[in-house]
Amino acid sequence: MLFGGLQKTTLVDYPGKVAATVFTLGCNFRCPFCHNPELVLPELIAKQPRLTEKEILKFLKDKQGLLEGLCVTGGEPTLQLGLESFLLKVKKLSYQIKLDSNGSQPQLLEKLIDQQLVDYVALDLKTSLEKYDLLTLGEVPKESILASINLLKKGKVAYEFRTTLAPGIVTEEDVSKIVELIKGAPRYFLQKFRPTAILDPTLLKQKQWEEATIIKVCNQIKPYFGECAVR
Repeated sequence: MLFGGLQKTTLVDYPGKVAATVFTLGCNFRCPFCHNPELVLPELIAKQPRLTEKEILKFLKDKQGLLEGLCVTGGEPTLQLGLESFLLKVKKLSYQIKLDSNGSQPQLLEKLIDQQLVDYVALDLKTSLEKYDLLTLGEVPKESILASINLLKKGKVAYEFRTTLAPGIVTEEDVSKIVELIKGAPRYFLQKFRPTAILDPTLLKQKQWEEATIIKVCNQIKPYFGECAVR
């Protein structure tokens, strides 16, 4: 496992739990709105301080009884060859595990769910499927994203879908197309775009979603989900 960061305590990343968050290195997407470019771009990854699996596990062992969960995010964690083994070791320490994923590795995701190595999955739906080539350079089949969506909809694990309302990437029409794919899901969240350090700074010059529009869209789609809110 290649770790590029550790947040020792979070009250917001894992719903209802006091948790820590680990950040894995590397991603097969190139989302312009990514706020962790140091975990994605090879030239920045090379400069990023590393944490070993041994250091992470020691921290978790020391925090047993104080922390309830571990969030595994990235980058894209499912690209890590040692992910399954790492999660097994974390489970042996009696932690609940939340996995953040872009949905590009449905076979591995299904394996982790079937082996009960994850307790909650947050799947980032970047935009409508037809526009995914803009974010993956055509290297990730759209069928993989759809397979991950359908896998989670089986309800074998607690999950949420979420979409960042990135200017120029996600439109109201894109949200409508996403809703058609996932309606009936227990949780769907619209996330506000944060104009901070991102992978492609030119995106900061694009017209952002207005607050009134975000609220309007959220209210329109709420009936399709158990929970739907703006973050």
